[in-house]
Amino acid sequence: MKSEELRTVDNEHVWHPFTQMRAHRDESVPIIESGDGFFLTDVDGRTYLDGISSLWCNVHGHRVPAIDQAIREQLDKVAHSTLLGLASVPSIELAAELVRRAPAGLMKVFYSDSGSTAVEIALKMAFQYHAQKPVPEEQPRDLFACMQHAYHGDTIGSVSVGGIAIFHQIFGKLLFEAVQIPCPTAYHRPDEYSAAGYLEFCEQELERLIVENQHRLAAFIIEPLVQGAAGMLMHPPGYLKRVRELTARYGIPLIADEVAVGLGRTGTMFACEQEGVTPDFLCLAKGITGGYLPLAVTMATEEIFDAFDAEPEEYKTFFHGHTYTGNSLACAAALATLKLFDTQQTLENVKQNTQVLTERLAELKDHPHVGEIRQKGVMVGIELVADRESKAAFPAAWRMGHRVTLAARRQGVIVRPLGDVVVLMPAPGMPADLIGQLCDVVFAAIDEAIRLQVA
Repeated sequence: MKSEELRTVDNEHVWHPFTQMRAHRDESVPIIESGDGFFLTDVDGRTYLDGISSLWCNVHGHRVPAIDQAIREQLDKVAHSTLLGLASVPSIELAAELVRRAPAGLMKVFYSDSGSTAVEIALKMAFQYHAQKPVPEEQPRDLFACMQHAYHGDTIGSVSVGGIAIFHQIFGKLLFEAVQIPCPTAYHRPDEYSAAGYLEFCEQELERLIVENQHRLAAFIIEPLVQGAAGMLMHPPGYLKRVRELTARYGIPLIADEVAVGLGRTGTMFACEQEGVTPDFLCLAKGITGGYLPLAVTMATEEIFDAFDAEPEEYKTFFHGHTYTGNSLACAAALATLKLFDTQQTLENVKQNTQVLTERLAELKDHPHVGEIRQKGVMVGIELVADRESKAAFPAAWRMGHRVTLAARRQGVIVRPLGDVVVLMPAPGMPADLIGQLCDVVFAAIDEAIRLQVA
C-alpha cells in the first residue's frame, strides 16, 4: 500500500491507544516503516530521532544485531510452547539471570506479557498470600495502599490502584477499594503549605494511613523514585526507604512497579537499588526485551511463594496464566538485552547522559513558560505553564504539550507529552551526541509552540 492508502485504512480501522481518534485523523501522523539505531523512518522516507524510546521500552536501539541474532537463533528452534505443564530453555535461563541481577531475596519469577498484567499478578498474589499464610488473621486483608496520581496499567486491578482521574474515574464502580497516600512532591501543593511543610505532611500521612489500615492492607504498591505517567513526579530521597521500613514493620508486602523506572532509566538497573530496598514483589516489562517483544515479569520472595507451595489437593495454586507466558522468542530477546548491559556498559552510558541532560536542562531554568524541570537519570519531565509565578496552566483546549510534539516532529524528533509536561525519555543506550540533538529540537519546539499560540 502507498502512504495515503495506508493512512486511509488506519483512519477507518485502527483504534489507537490513549488517542482521541478525531484529532488523530486530522493530523496525518507518521506511519513508521523501519528503524535503525535510535531513529525511525516513515513510509514517506522521513527519519525521526526516537526521543521517547518507543514509549519508554527501547533500550539499546532498533535493529540491534545481538538481539536480532538471538531471536533468529531461537526461531530456528521453537517460537513458543506453553509453560503450563512444560518448561522451556529460554524462560529458565532468563529467570536465573533476573534473580542474579535483582535485589537480593527476589527468588521467584512469574511471566506475563505487559506491565499491567505484571502488576495485576502481584496484586492477586498478595491477596492470596494473606489468605493462605500459615497463621490466619481474624480480619481479611482486603485493602491496597497506593500513591496519589499513581499509574500502574489499564487492567481493572491495576486501575484500582491508580490515581489519575482522567484515566480512571469513569471506571469507579468496577474497582476494588484502595487508600491513596499523598504524593510527596511540592510543586503542586495546597496554598497553606510551604514546600518543606508539605513534604513533612506527606510523610506524616504516609505513616498515619499505614498504621490506621495495617490490619486490612494486603499490599502497598509504588513506582519507586519516579511516578512516570503522573508527569515525571520525583519522590524525595529517602521516601522509598521509609515506605519499606513502615511496610516491613506492619507486615505489609511491598510491590515495586518498575515497569517504567527499571532497566537502567533512573541510573541503576533497578530503581530500588538506590535506597537499598528489597520489595516483596518486583514488576518489570517495557525494556526487558529491549523494546522488541511483549514480555513482563513479576518477581517474588520465597516467603510469598511458600504460601502457595502445597499439595495439589489443598488448592493453594496460583490460578493465573497467559497463553504466551514465558514466550521463547521474547525470553531470548530479554537475555540478549541484559547481556548488552554488560558488554555495552549501558549503565555507565546512562550516567554520562544524565549529566548531559542536567547541563542542557539548565538552559531552561529561567524560561518564562517552564514551571518546573524534573529529572531522574534519563527520565525527564518539563512542565509548561502559562505563568511561571502563579503556576497557572495553559487553557486545556490549547493542548500545549501536544503542540510541542507536533513542532518537534516537523524538526525530525518524536516525543509524546503527558498533558503539558513534555517528556524526554531517551533509550539508555543512546549516544550523548543524540541527547544533544534531542534537547536542541525539543527546546526549539517549546519556543515555537508557545510563540505560535500565545501570539
